[in-house]
Amino acid sequence: MQSKFLFVTGGVVSSLGKGIAAASIGMLLKSRGFTVTILKFDPYLNLDPGTMNPFQHGEVFVTEDGCETDLDLGHYERFIDQNLLRANNVTSGMIYWDVLNRERQGDYLGATVQIIPHVTNAIKEKITALQDQFDFIIIEIGGTVGDIEGQPFLEAIRQFEFQNKRNCLHLHLTLVPYLPSNGEYKTKPTQHSVKELRSLGIQPDIIICRSIVPLTLELKEKIALFCEVKPENVISAVDASSIYDIPLFFAKEKIAEVILNELELENSKPDLAEWENFVTNIHIPNLPIVKIAIVGKYTSFSDSYISVVESLKHAAAHNKCKMEIIWVNSETLTEENVSQELAHANGILVPGGFGDRGIEGMILAAKYARENEIPYFGLCLGLHIAVIEFARNVLKLENANSFEFDTETKHHIIHYLPNQNDKIKKGGTMRLGGYVCKIKPNTLLAEAYKTDEISERHRHRYEFNNSYRKQFEDAGVIFSGTSPDNNLVEVVEMPHNSWFLACQFHPEFKSRPQKSHPLFKNFVKAAKEKAGIQSNLF
Repeated sequence: MQSKFLFVTGGVVSSLGKGIAAASIGMLLKSRGFTVTILKFDPYLNLDPGTMNPFQHGEVFVTEDGCETDLDLGHYERFIDQNLLRANNVTSGMIYWDVLNRERQGDYLGATVQIIPHVTNAIKEKITALQDQFDFIIIEIGGTVGDIEGQPFLEAIRQFEFQNKRNCLHLHLTLVPYLPSNGEYKTKPTQHSVKELRSLGIQPDIIICRSIVPLTLELKEKIALFCEVKPENVISAVDASSIYDIPLFFAKEKIAEVILNELELENSKPDLAEWENFVTNIHIPNLPIVKIAIVGKYTSFSDSYISVVESLKHAAAHNKCKMEIIWVNSETLTEENVSQELAHANGILVPGGFGDRGIEGMILAAKYARENEIPYFGLCLGLHIAVIEFARNVLKLENANSFEFDTETKHHIIHYLPNQNDKIKKGGTMRLGGYVCKIKPNTLLAEAYKTDEISERHRHRYEFNNSYRKQFEDAGVIFSGTSPDNNLVEVVEMPHNSWFLACQFHPEFKSRPQKSHPLFKNFVKAAKEKAGIQSNLF
């Protein structure tokens, strides 16, 4: 069938959940047998979020082909259970970079380069980049209607719909606030948001209304009347205790049926059994609680570690336990308070990150985990931390460190990638995307994956320094995962701890609700056993 395009925009306020809405719709359409992909169009001028502050933008998600993207692509992948690629993430920076390069090359034949048609045409090319490869292409437009930087994208999708009328739908997500002073829900913000959208030439076909409780039929009819949509096309999007409830809430609202009816496509029965089973498991009452300490420098903004958090939730569901996360700010962790801060942790996880801020606190956490036989899971930076700690406190290599944190020390346990030097650009210059890892038999890594070779996604610039490999091995450290040529260390396991594993890659990017990642699943299993709870995987 010819590709159908669903454009998801947002109004009233930001952070209403356009990404989760788009992902949920994609999941519901895929459950009916349609092929689906989701694109994120972000209006910011950065080429990608790779150099952006996690406190401001949250996690940087990495695709299989090595593109640094918005965190919403992580939600897309988790909900539709499908690897996305570079083509799925577009920024204003990418668009303007493309247009200006074309201008320099003379592609516009001396014409005056303008927003219309040159920029909007470039955006439309991105919309159709995956055309005819999928039944449905869902495009989320970042930001809020009315933002000046988003106007070229809105103009582009207006033009695109005009040129492809029978194959496009506009879905607009708004807020219906509740005023406790008079006990009323107010539809006026939604009306104004739709008015703003219509002033740009876009008439929404479906309005998704975020609210505390489901909208009444009366409210839906009022919104439908003032916004010129069918009452059944006003969809209630209520607050949920888990983002994984949203597809089932949307299913009750019959959003997939509305989309298929609008596009005159046949509706088939969805297969939601696996998703319903997962959601049932996360809501089982009175499950045992497993406490995982996440020790990092961005802990005051949980979106900085969103894929890690979601992967822990997946693993908890598969281990039939509840996950309680203890957020530990590594900048404030000291020798005096480390035992107090981590006393109740059944497992310790050190996630990825860059820069030397908070590093010493992470090293203290790794030491505490190793000496007290608490399951430890290091992700990327977490591997660097684990080997630096071991080098300092077991191998007695004075001031051992990473070249990233200390260029002067004698012992650089972590150093640049081969053939790199210290005069390097910051953006897009790392080992990015999927790389093969060879697994050593009879290790925690082999037990988790049950195979001898895997591929995992990377995002880092520094590697373990092979000059120290023999010293570590002589002290009992196991390099259980390496590159196929055995030149790069991918995974280390520390002795004298039943579960202490750190990997150079980011396994959190490949965990799915119904398919918990093997390393997260086994880490939570070990933490559950540390808590004195009998493991019960299913």
